[in-house]
Amino acid sequence: MEIEVNVHNQEIVSLCDSDLIGKTLQEGELEFIITERFYKGDKLKEKEIIELLKKVSNINIVGDKAIKLALKAKVITKEGIRKIQDVPIAQMYSVI
Repeated sequence: MEIEVNVHNQEIVSLCDSDLIGKTLQEGELEFIITERFYKGDKLKEKEIIELLKKVSNINIVGDKAIKLALKAKVITKEGIRKIQDVPIAQMYSVI
């Protein structure tokens, strides 16, 4: 699995397909920059990622593989997914 997992603190995680790091997506005036600083991180096993996603309250998710894993972990729904240049993105925020 080629997904980058960056834990910014105990409550915020970014999850991104490795091949998207460094790219910029544009749609009209919207620009979404997939920075290495925010999204590059560790490559964990699927089970480890799912366990982590269930423990945090804020997740930023970019890419097909990352989205599929977040759906499998049931931390997002299909209705919460947006596409920019055919790349799916989602965010999950929960109030604790």
